[in-house]
Amino acid sequence: MARFDLTLPELELYRPEVTEPADFDAFWERTLDEARAFPAEPVLERVDSPLTQVEVYDVTFNGFAGQPVKAWLLLPASHGGESAAPLPAVVEYLGYGGGRGLPHERLEWAASGYAHLIMDTRGQGSGWGSGGDTPDPVGTGPSSPGFMTRGIESPDSYYYRRVFTDAVRLVDAARTLPQIDATRVAVTGVSQGGGIAVAVAGLAKGLIGVLPDVPFLQHFERAVGLTDAFPYQEIVTYLSVHRDLVEQSHRTLSYFDGVNFAKRASAPALFSTALHDQTCPPSTVFATRNQWATDAAIEVYPFNQHEGGQAHHWVKQAAWLAERLAAVRAASV
Repeated sequence: MARFDLTLPELELYRPEVTEPADFDAFWERTLDEARAFPAEPVLERVDSPLTQVEVYDVTFNGFAGQPVKAWLLLPASHGGESAAPLPAVVEYLGYGGGRGLPHERLEWAASGYAHLIMDTRGQGSGWGSGGDTPDPVGTGPSSPGFMTRGIESPDSYYYRRVFTDAVRLVDAARTLPQIDATRVAVTGVSQGGGIAVAVAGLAKGLIGVLPDVPFLQHFERAVGLTDAFPYQEIVTYLSVHRDLVEQSHRTLSYFDGVNFAKRASAPALFSTALHDQTCPPSTVFATRNQWATDAAIEVYPFNQHEGGQAHHWVKQAAWLAERLAAVRAASV
């Protein structure tokens, strides 16, 4: 697929006007206050595993409306248990359609000395990978197949209100664990997971870093007019049928647009994008990165599509996060 978006110099300067609701902050404050009425402490159950260098825990925590959400917690076996010094943590969110899968599928962060939490995405987990375990018990009105238009008639009922709330609550839960240093929590994810990480960066204060990799859910208005790739095409399909709901749908989406969360981010970020990516067009990624409220680097993969940098990029993420932790440690001495 040939390049189809702005040139790289244009992308570096791209700062579009994105609709921001007047009650954006009030909406999210109300949403999180309601969720935080439920305890933050998760339930952990040790899992027997053939992994000898990683401890595995099945995690259940209170997400949106106190509904149970699953996650994995992976710890380096050498960390020494609850009496040891707490570890820095990486909270990971997953790509569209995937579930938390099996714990041995994601070992890089625990093998690098981090506590690693992997959130199941409610209602997903049957599109690829090894499955998910968290239902979404909330019904919605008419929608096109997929998750992008579920509950789109209102920001209160929209699917990603629940997902983003789950994601913030997992950070809350992580900070209650004795194995984790609450001041050294980073968030990451690829595609949908990157979009969720962006949202969490705008909603949860005190993160050490944010690692959105080819993030989805950015600058909706441009995305749905620029690419015919799914999942954004779900919105196009919906609006091609519900012709009278364009304004209402875009209003709902504005409460979940990564650009609006970027303006409220308080932690540095390392983004990635790929110039042939039709699933998450580079201009939508740069729209968010260029509005980031603090430092935001970006790695550009000129000849890749939505796969981006993959394992090559993880090495850069690990080096960037290690530098962040070293800088914070040095500043506290």
